[in-house]
Amino acid sequence: MRLTVNVARSSKGSCRSPQSTPANYRVSNSLGQKPSFEQRARSGSSCGSLPVTSRYRVLGTDHEGVACIILLAPARRHSVNRRTFLVTASGCVLGIPYSSAAEKAAMPIVGFINGGSPGGSAYLAAAFRQGLKETGFVDGNNISIEVRWTEGHAERASAMVAELLRLPVTLIAAGGGGPVRLAAKSATATVPIVFVSGADPVSEGLVTNMARPTGNITGVTVPTTSLNAKRLEILNQLVPRGDAIAVLANPGVSWTAARAKDVQTAAHAMGRKIHVVTASRENEIDSALKNVVALRAGALLVSADPLFNGRLRQLVGLTQRYRMPAIFEWREFATAGGLMSYGSDIANGYREAGVYAGRILNGTKPSHLPVLQATKFEFVINLATAKELSLTIPQALLIRADDVIQ
Repeated sequence: MRLTVNVARSSKGSCRSPQSTPANYRVSNSLGQKPSFEQRARSGSSCGSLPVTSRYRVLGTDHEGVACIILLAPARRHSVNRRTFLVTASGCVLGIPYSSAAEKAAMPIVGFINGGSPGGSAYLAAAFRQGLKETGFVDGNNISIEVRWTEGHAERASAMVAELLRLPVTLIAAGGGGPVRLAAKSATATVPIVFVSGADPVSEGLVTNMARPTGNITGVTVPTTSLNAKRLEILNQLVPRGDAIAVLANPGVSWTAARAKDVQTAAHAMGRKIHVVTASRENEIDSALKNVVALRAGALLVSADPLFNGRLRQLVGLTQRYRMPAIFEWREFATAGGLMSYGSDIANGYREAGVYAGRILNGTKPSHLPVLQATKFEFVINLATAKELSLTIPQALLIRADDVIQ
């Protein structure tokens, strides 16, 4: 493919001869091979155009970001000498600004991979972008962000990470489930990784020391699964003593069995019966909620899981349809119409991950950034939803709530 570019045109649009600014320039081909020669370039022409092949690449820009050095390889039918030569345009503008082509190609690529779905978890990617922006990086301006969602299918993670590495990416941000984070860690020991984890990153095998992570990985922890017992305690104060509480869990993730045992232990201490219903695919969620109704459960605890986090609208809609009091992980569920939520500020966790990503892009090594730990937890109640359910929220819970949506 050929491009035709105007040569020796000044930034003000007037023609000028580059004869007065000859210089030696080292050139290299598009494969990055060692330069084959140096040539003092002079062009005796004023404004004009020449065909340019893609064999050689732009080597530099002027202070305005305009390409000033291009290796031209004229076609044989042109009258110019067949020997390749350089056209230098010190302080000039060629027909195509460097920023529109070569600069874009050199723009750092950040890979964002998450176990959720674009419908339910897009706000996490937005929070990550905000963190990058705070450190001077804007998607489409000076970085490019490639987003991948596994949509609850953990088996897709490894292939998606490999795809990102082939681009290649400068950094990977991984969150939304252990399989996603571990797929990133196992795929590269050189490309920096910033994770967002709801589990203990040491137990998960991501780092050996949170204060001093080693290698190419660091990140942010926002406790999720460990708070299920706390969410059960809140429901215990809400529903009548004789009612069972249902727990929605994903059997396809490794921590489900351990967390279900924690909830069972907490329920036994409260003298509360629980039913565990499962869904490992989005098309199984509806039938799981029907099972909750059939079991005559008095309330539902939606356990922390990327699959469920990515199906926010679906889950909130189903609990409203079946008039089921439910507690979720993130405040976004309560804001969308769910009854209650209890958990860390996940959006802020992704913003912090974006800040870390920006610091790494600016030159900080991942090993110099300790793993951040969320310490603030939010309890949110949606009173409008409670009214729709004809449910009276105990005063003790209202006092404890960090936010009450009217």
